Amino acid sequence: MKKTFTLILSSFSLFAIAQQQLTNGGFETWGNASPGVSAEPTGWYSNKSGSNIAKLGPQTCFQDNTIKRTGTSSMRLETLNYFGTAVNGSASTGVINATGTNKAEGYIGTINYSTASDIRRLAFTSTPDSIVGYYQYLPGGAGEQGKVTAILHTGDYNDPEAPVNSNHPDLSANKIARALFVTPTTTVSTWTRFTAPFVYVNATTPAYIMINMTSSNNQTTTITGSKIWLDDISFIYNPPVGIKENSFDKNVKVYSYGKTIYVDFSDKSNDQSTLEIYDATGKLVASHTINNNINTTIDMSDLNSGLYLYKMNHKSQGKSGKLFID
Repeated sequence: MKKTFTLILSSFSLFAIAQQQLTNGGFETWGNASPGVSAEPTGWYSNKSGSNIAKLGPQTCFQDNTIKRTGTSSMRLETLNYFGTAVNGSASTGVINATGTNKAEGYIGTINYSTASDIRRLAFTSTPDSIVGYYQYLPGGAGEQGKVTAILHTGDYNDPEAPVNSNHPDLSANKIARALFVTPTTTVSTWTRFTAPFVYVNATTPAYIMINMTSSNNQTTTITGSKIWLDDISFIYNPPVGIKENSFDKNVKVYSYGKTIYVDFSDKSNDQSTLEIYDATGKLVASHTINNNINTTIDMSDLNSGLYLYKMNHKSQGKSGKLFID
């Protein structure tokens, strides 16, 4: 399982902690959540652990040990038939609610429609730039699309926000930011990376995050058979605003391709710099002394694929950024 991360630097001299990530974004850990549920990934919920009516539908969330990007499994969501009704494949960090047989009134919330004491809010106080992950998709018919959405919020929240026939209160004022990815309507048969930026509507510090995933973006679809596979979900954080750009920052380029890191200097000198690479836990995994008078290539084939952060240090100046090792 891969994890994406960011680190906060103060004047390029102080290394801080990694920002928040999902604890089971690679869908490696599964368990029986409740009676009638075949399996759910730890920290995630399907319709089978939703409201009373939602539970009546078929299990639509599955552990897939065959089609997986990394580790031993991925999550597969399927839109299935239940007595002539299409039940959208879904998984969420919240509660999947059905108020009745009208699909338009279904929603995902932090509170169980049937049991008000069942509150599922995933604590999250960071402010990521985007959500990223990998997917495959098989539409069950024309126009079908899968979807991944993440909402930073305070208090409680419902998705969709707008009430339908008074099915839930309007809690849109609690939203801080939303990220949305919708798949194409065509088959995607190889693991493909997606990214969706968070669009912030205010500067309030979030308290929670809700992440919802479905094999059918159309809530009232009548088409069955759509499948989406998801793996390695994580967050990307931009470097903090306020890191001062300097002449060294403009002079050096650090980038990667495959398992190789390239360091190019436009203004050659006889000085030396230090390149440090950090993993998802904030651990230093590599350190190299770089001669500033030549362009340098560094073999990183011993690292797992994923996003890393680098620091270039040169006397009192520095540069930081992200590298994807594939």
